[in-house]
Amino acid sequence: MTFYKDPEQNETKTLHKFTDIARKRVLEIGCGEGRLTWRYAAASHSTIGLDPDKDAVRVATYDRPSALVNKVHFANAQAQYIPFHKETFDIAILAWSL
Repeated sequence: MTFYKDPEQNETKTLHKFTDIARKRVLEIGCGEGRLTWRYAAASHSTIGLDPDKDAVRVATYDRPSALVNKVHFANAQAQYIPFHKETFDIAILAWSL
């Protein structure tokens, strides 16, 4: 049996209800393997996903759709040490990371 997280896309619907991702520079904290990233990143101007788990970042990078190669990037980092200036992003997303 296959298990799907959020098959009704409620997480994605809620995200889009509260913020407009279109053409925004997005920082996703705790991106993991990119499960949520792939649901919104195509609409963004650019997306950087951070995660402290090197293996998850490797999987996300490997699984990145070819259409998003120039738009979505991943970095191995912890939330308390974000390696960017705060003015770099328009929106920060933190989901399933606490």
